[in-house]
Amino acid sequence: MLLAAVLAPFVLGVFAPTVRRVAGPATGWLLALLPAGLTVYFAQFLGTVSAGEAVTFSTPWVPALDIHLSFYVDGLSLMLALLISGTGTSIVLYAATYLARNADLGRFLMFILMFMGSMLGLVLSDNVVTLFVFWELTSITSFLLIGFNHKNSRSRRAALQALVVTGGGGLALLAGLLLMAQAGGAMELSTLLQSGDLLRDHPDYMAILILVLMGAFTKSAQAPFHFWLPNAMEAPTPVSAYLHSATMVKAGVYLLARVNPGLGGTEVWQVVLVVFGCVTFLIGAILALRNTDLKLMLAQTTVASLGLLVFLIGLGHELALEAAMAYLLAHSLFKGALFMAAGCVDLGTGTREVWRLSGLRNAMPITFAAAALAALSMSGLPPFIGFFAKEFVYIGTSGYFWPLLISGV
Repeated sequence: MLLAAVLAPFVLGVFAPTVRRVAGPATGWLLALLPAGLTVYFAQFLGTVSAGEAVTFSTPWVPALDIHLSFYVDGLSLMLALLISGTGTSIVLYAATYLARNADLGRFLMFILMFMGSMLGLVLSDNVVTLFVFWELTSITSFLLIGFNHKNSRSRRAALQALVVTGGGGLALLAGLLLMAQAGGAMELSTLLQSGDLLRDHPDYMAILILVLMGAFTKSAQAPFHFWLPNAMEAPTPVSAYLHSATMVKAGVYLLARVNPGLGGTEVWQVVLVVFGCVTFLIGAILALRNTDLKLMLAQTTVASLGLLVFLIGLGHELALEAAMAYLLAHSLFKGALFMAAGCVDLGTGTREVWRLSGLRNAMPITFAAAALAALSMSGLPPFIGFFAKEFVYIGTSGYFWPLLISGV
């Protein structure tokens, strides 16, 4: 069933243009049934995973090379799978309305569903080669989504830039994963990461670390690779809400959290992640203050949040890792909602420039209410999830409490 859950979005995606032609206005509701069903399916594992057990699936793919289509569901992968499918349900419905008058809506929904399948495969993969395949599929499908308005030169340029940066990082990741498999004597992450001392003491540890960090940093827009994410805002707003707040940009953070038991715990791991995370956080926060475009402001604050997540994983202790996961979930929810609100404003007014916008509370009351609630959560005010997540952050960062408080995390 895990394999079917991963492949189902690809299969439905192929038929999305046909569904669009046949179902018309009901397209979004019909296609959203799949991610909604996947959310229910993954939710059934909550009890098993909460009890400390993992759900696994494996079938031979290239047996001669010890490559299997293997999937592993634990707390980390389950949270991401629920986020991908749950948020994906809202995005499919939102996109079907946002692009209702676009003749290529069917093609867009095909790309979204295929991206969803790629992300599910990425976070659930156990075999290192399987992980790489889905990792690159997310880069390819995101390229198609960012460049959806292919007649626009800026969209094409942004799509190519994202593909080159994340695709190049993916090749580095492949080399790192294969070296890690060779050093640990296994192709399955669940086995490899139980041999942390073996990996950390291996002569190739530094090479493995650099290559894996290259993959993670490019995907999650860490400095100096942060530039591609704001540029990707040329994509339609449903792409920004799904890929660039809730899912794809979190793939690098997921990877760092996943390999932390095997590669973490060293001084170089902590220093590199803490330094690069802090630098990325500050760059994103400062650049956000300079922007007046709603989507660019949200994109830069997303860069800052990604830096914070990398910083927390770099600290490495249990409270910091718990804080990272809590904030990852909260950020995905409130930032996805804010991106969708920005899209509604853009669609309703024809502009995203804040200095040209006023009086929308009366003109767009529903959008106003949704944006206000999401903004309150992002601000860390009770009783919203952002408040609890940021409390975790303050607890998990210990001695870094006051610098983070002053910076406005």
